[in-house]
Amino acid sequence: MPLYSIAVNDSGSNPKPGEITLAHLGVLFLDELPEFDRKVLEVLRQPLESKEIVISRASRQITFPANFQFVAAMNPCPCGYAFNQDSRCQCSADAIKRYQNRISGPLMDRIDLHIDVPPLKPQDLQDTTPVENSATVRERVIKAYDLQMQRQGFLNHALSPKQLEQYAGLDDASQKIMAVAQQRLNLSARAYHRIMRVARTIADLDVQNQIQTHHVSEALSYRSQNQ
Repeated sequence: MPLYSIAVNDSGSNPKPGEITLAHLGVLFLDELPEFDRKVLEVLRQPLESKEIVISRASRQITFPANFQFVAAMNPCPCGYAFNQDSRCQCSADAIKRYQNRISGPLMDRIDLHIDVPPLKPQDLQDTTPVENSATVRERVIKAYDLQMQRQGFLNHALSPKQLEQYAGLDDASQKIMAVAQQRLNLSARAYHRIMRVARTIADLDVQNQIQTHHVSEALSYRSQNQ
């Protein structure tokens, strides 16, 4: 399908649901994110906020549901080898900047978790240290889900700014951390509230009623490298 199918799969007078509506109540995964046309990516901004997509035509306006989880992946540079000053990377600083700037600030602002995934080293492949299995992680996620439903009747991602004050209040130490972060990172109101929702979720996964400083610090760590 053409790229505009992210929004609709018919550019005529009778639009039909596109990828973001087909992903409703599911996951929309875009690999090689900067390779998508910028105009296409900007279409995502409105539905990521409103959970719906509005298509206007000369004769009518149609609203499709678009409540999806957005997941994207991208390389650190055009060739993909910029991690840890890899000698294979021949990209100039300007080329890397142009590549990364294909993703607009407002779109990045709407992505809660920004995570760098460095390449595996040979010793990593030989590491046999036990890790949590999927069943253990699933149990912890279910507990966090139940906590949120019991506390407010819906999941943390839907908390309004006013509800964040009620259900995600911070102690003095955590407020100081957020105040410093807001100044240093020049956080928008949207980014601030998204960080608060993430911190609330991290605390729920930790089975803590009160958000602690380390929950706030972890939530901030998922944004700081991209601000």
